[in-house]
Amino acid sequence: MPGRGRVVDQAAAPYNRLKMAPPLETARLLLRPAELSDAEQTQILFPQWEIVRYLANRVPWPYPPDGALTFLRDIALPAMERGDAWHWTLRLKSEPARMIGFISLMRTPEHNRGFWLAPPWHGPGTDDRGVRRRNRLLVRRAAPAGPAGAQGGRESGIAPYL
Repeated sequence: MPGRGRVVDQAAAPYNRLKMAPPLETARLLLRPAELSDAEQTQILFPQWEIVRYLANRVPWPYPPDGALTFLRDIALPAMERGDAWHWTLRLKSEPARMIGFISLMRTPEHNRGFWLAPPWHGPGTDDRGVRRRNRLLVRRAAPAGPAGAQGGRESGIAPYL
């Protein structure tokens, strides 16, 4: 019947077009949508204090042995299904099977993006390229209603970590 059914939040409509994270790329990087199969590489790369100390205080430390699986299965992938978050693994085009980091966008106002890069890849601007590509996607698809501060790589706050 007309007038019945699901109410669509018009403010969220730009995000709904991005319900699942699309694959992205830069000149050197592949940003692949996160999958449960990424848990193994994430668990190897992520639990390092050099990475975790810069992240939100919601990350448990010491990182549990099943932390990556729990995060992907219970938090990241359900949020992607709902259209509330978009998560990508970072990979070099020259080694697409090897994960080197992770980038996220979330619809929450205070915690709207995050990233980490494994220490061997700090320094050459690798994460900055991924962050800029992710932010361009958000601005192009969600502007002007996108999260505050998602206007480009220079606001990403990553310069001190390169």
